[in-house]
Amino acid sequence: MPTTSRIGFIGMGLMGAPMSLRLLKAGFQVSVWNRNPDKTQPLTHAGAIACNSLQQLAESSDIIMMCVSDTQAVEDVIFGDHGLCHNLKPGQIIVDFSSIAPDATQKFAYRIQQHHRCHWLDCPVSGGVAGAENGTLVIMAGGDDQSLKLVTPALNAVSQRITHMGPSGSGQATKVCNQMLVSCNVMVMAEVLALAEKSGVDASKIPAALKGGFADTIPLQLTGSRMVNNDFDEVKWHIKTLLKDLTLAEELASQAQGATPMAAMAKQLMQQQAEAGLADQDPANLIKHYRK
Repeated sequence: MPTTSRIGFIGMGLMGAPMSLRLLKAGFQVSVWNRNPDKTQPLTHAGAIACNSLQQLAESSDIIMMCVSDTQAVEDVIFGDHGLCHNLKPGQIIVDFSSIAPDATQKFAYRIQQHHRCHWLDCPVSGGVAGAENGTLVIMAGGDDQSLKLVTPALNAVSQRITHMGPSGSGQATKVCNQMLVSCNVMVMAEVLALAEKSGVDASKIPAALKGGFADTIPLQLTGSRMVNNDFDEVKWHIKTLLKDLTLAEELASQAQGATPMAAMAKQLMQQQAEAGLADQDPANLIKHYRK
């Protein structure tokens, strides 16, 4: 679909707001809706159209995108009492950037196709807030290949790469695998940096020392320095989000009869942090656990 396509975007959180701004800058007409309408104001100042209801958004959009917190939030937005499903038009394409359960995604896609003659693409993203702001996210897509081709111009505005992983749910399953790597990485990173401090090493030099080597990762470069410098105030992502994704990994492993002991340990340690009151904090705070 060209930039004349009208886009509706649901969810003006850490990721949704900058993604919507990228779409506006690319020349798309963007309508926005958020459960808390105050969060749409920065977008309206940039040229977006604020919708008072999901009905209004559905009626004014060709492509409907969303980036919300979890599986239940997606279900509420689509199938709730005032959800999108009551106002969808045949041929509309729903693009879900949220990270949710793969099996639920398959059910949602089936219902949308069978009962509303619309298309569902699960397109979870990786790259964090920086990737959303810079348009450098990577997208793992599941769903119909033809529908994906139709929305690719819009997806290109927010991403550097789109990989079609297979049918509905495949994108979400890939994102679960991604988050297993990210979560285990950030947890062992906190462990390593705290150990370096206790061993008399200037841990602030570790990200630079390891840059370009086999141990280097984007989270190390973005979050490692924040850990050692106690830069905890700005929340760029949430511990509770990683915990949610590790729970999805546990469920997917159970369904597939797969063994995921490393992810299980990361979940256990992450749960301890959440119970200590850090659920809404940035993962940079995880180093506190190992400094004790």
